[in-house]
Parts: sequence; C-alpha cells; structure tokens
Amino acid sequence: MRRSLTLSRVLSGHRLAAALLMAIVGLWAMPAPAQPADAAEAALPVRGFCIAAPLPDGVDAFIEFIEKELVPASINTLVLRVDYNFEYQTHPELRDDVALSSKQVGKIVKACRRGGIRVIPQINLLGHQSWEGKVNNLLRVHPEFDETPHVAMPQSYVWPNPDGLYCKSYCPLHPQVHAVVFPLIDELLEAFEADAFHAGMDEVFYIADDKCPRCGGRDPAELFAGEVTAIRNHLASRGAELWIWGDRLIDGKTTGIGMWEASMNLTHRAVDLIPKDVVIADWHYERADPTAPYFAVKGLTVVSCPWQFGEVASDHIRATLAARRTSTPEMRERFAGVMQTIWTDTADFLDQYYGRVPPDRERGDPIACCKRYLAELKELARPAAVQSP
Repeated sequence: MRRSLTLSRVLSGHRLAAALLMAIVGLWAMPAPAQPADAAEAALPVRGFCIAAPLPDGVDAFIEFIEKELVPASINTLVLRVDYNFEYQTHPELRDDVALSSKQVGKIVKACRRGGIRVIPQINLLGHQSWEGKVNNLLRVHPEFDETPHVAMPQSYVWPNPDGLYCKSYCPLHPQVHAVVFPLIDELLEAFEADAFHAGMDEVFYIADDKCPRCGGRDPAELFAGEVTAIRNHLASRGAELWIWGDRLIDGKTTGIGMWEASMNLTHRAVDLIPKDVVIADWHYERADPTAPYFAVKGLTVVSCPWQFGEVASDHIRATLAARRTSTPEMRERFAGVMQTIWTDTADFLDQYYGRVPPDRERGDPIACCKRYLAELKELARPAAVQSP
C-alpha cells in the first residue's frame, strides 16, 4: 500500500512537472502584448500628416511639434510640401528667397527617424503653378512652359473670373519641362532620404488647352495619365514611390462631387490609364465622400484625407477601419490609412495650435479638426482598440 502511494506521488510529481514545463513553454511562445505602435500599425498602416515645410527660422519649433505631438499620436508618415523652399543646387534660380538648407532638412529628417516617421517631400507638379495674382517660381523663370500663356495674370484676382483662372499649369508635353523638374525631385529624395515623393497634381483646370500647340485637341485624360506615368517612371528608376492627390481621377458629374474634389474637365478616365503602384491621397473636406473603395477596386492604394471639420476626420478614420475589417485580403491593404492636411504656413499653424493667436475659423475649424484627429489616433494606438480584420 505504501509502495503504491509512493508510486502515485512520483507519477503525480511527473505530471505536475510536465504541466509546469508546458506552461512555461506556452508563456514563452505567446506573442508579446501589443505595443501602441503595433496596435496602430495593425489598424491603420498609414497615419499621415501633411503640412508645408517650415521656413529656416522655424525648423526647431517644428521639430518640437513633431516630437511632442506627432510621435505620441503614432503619426508615421509626414508629407512636407516643399515646393521651392529648398536650396536646390541643380536649379538655384528656382529657389525661394528664403529656403531650407540641406543641413536644416537633415535636422527634420533625423527627428522623424527617431520617431519612426517616414518623410515624403512634395513639389506641386502640372497644376498649381500660380496662386491668385502671382505666378510661382517655375513659370516665372520658365514662362515657355505655360500651358495658357494667352491668359494674363490679373492685377486684382477674383474667383470666378472670365478666364476660368484658378491656377496656371505647365504644359506636360513641353520637351524641356522634365529636364528641369526631375532634377529637383532627385535633390529632394536625397536630402530627405525619401523613398517616396508627392507630386500634388490636384485641381488641374488648365489642361489640353485648345491654343496650346502641343496639347490642343488631345484627350485630357490621356495627357494627365501621361504626366503621372512619366513622373512615376522617373521615381521608379530611383526606387521611389509616387503619391498624388486623387481629385482629377474622380468623375465630378456622375458622383455629384463637383469640380474641386473631383474632375469636371474629363481627366477622370485617367484612373484606368495610370500605373497601379501610384498612391492616391483622396481628399474630401466637407464630407467623407466614400470614394476610397472606388480607387481600391481600380487596384490603387488609397489614403483618405480630412482638413477642417473634426467629424469628417472621424468619418474618414471610421470608414477606413470598416473597409479594412470587411474587405478581402486583396482589397484590405489598399485601404492604407488616413492623413490630416494643413493648409496654412507652418509658423501660423503652430501659433494657432498652441493658442498664441486665435484659430482661423473662416472655413470650419482646422485646428480643432487636427487635435481631434491626433487624439483619435492616440486612442487607436491603445492595444485594446485593435480589431481583428
């Protein structure tokens, strides 16, 4: 009897040891608890912020904003609208009078690297070559690139106007235009250590003008797609990705979205002509118009973008999360994320953000929208917020 009890105890001890061993192995094999960045990454792979690059005297304040506001909110993509605010070496004649140096850009890049933020520089290409009564640097230095040289810049700008002048465009078929703008792209890729470039290309109203000796009579969609493809191919040869705004690829009439956030000048058919690896920044500011699925069905990666209304920002986030949760694996990754846009200069934005000056509420409340967006991303970064797809 005593021997049986001893044997039983031995066997029980072996079972206990085996159970403990299995428990230890199980604990070792269990995945570590999700960290905030991992949680946000699982929910929204792109958590973006788009703003003008700061002027040289604002670099330190901007870096402080990155470290105190963007990094804690799990922002991982920063689109910086540089345009001619950089000391270009290939075409110094195109620089702004006051422009960022390579050293100052390097400080921004290092701050972003420390915070896990991918930097994507932007130059407005094709459209936005003027603003109100002022011609921007490219057409000022190279007026021969102007798609509509017969449209004079007004002394006093008003919209609407008889010429339909919102912004000038360069002619995409001018034989020398890429020889000028492509080296600028290359310089920004190097300075910002970037693997992507944003080409703008929104609100292009002047395209395929009848009086242009090169573009007159051509299909606007083919012209637009041709320029997108030329820029994309140049970037691809350097191992970089192209981002553009999405409005010119949406049929403004069929959708009822109109001429600003969509196209009324027949460029929308270009959506079927551009390479599928172009990333679309799909901006809708007054409503979260559900066009992201349209781009995703076309095989394009899409990032949804708010600006000045907090509820619209929330709608963009919710719609993207829902699309990722309910889509097929093939579609899911095309709903890449969201990106808050800022359309004041950086110094003015920071003054408003930190309450040093009253917020501009002429068109919504961009500061309140931005803060709500960042707060929702912080909440999303909490591990409990992650929902399995």
